Amino acid sequence: MEKSFDIEPVNQNEYLVRWASEGQSGESLVHTNPDFLAEAGLDGFDEQHVVEETTSYLAEHQPVIDFPQTVDLEEIAAAYPDYAEQLKARLEAR
Repeated sequence: MEKSFDIEPVNQNEYLVRWASEGQSGESLVHTNPDFLAEAGLDGFDEQHVVEETTSYLAEHQPVIDFPQTVDLEEIAAAYPDYAEQLKARLEAR
């Protein structure tokens, strides 16, 4: 399945993610929370990289056409217990 993502900052701690997959496209607004990033041990990483890796992680766990219009990292962490650990490993590997 071919997927592509375009990520751009729109406000402080907010990123617009445009995606295309299997002939469909859409967008989601991803909110990063500095307090959550610090709690998860992710505060030393570039926020846009966090969003890029989060988008890839989420796409591995659900179809992109099911991405919510608004994404909060805390909600992903609540839904996927290994999210923070996996994300940290991905970011360290960059």
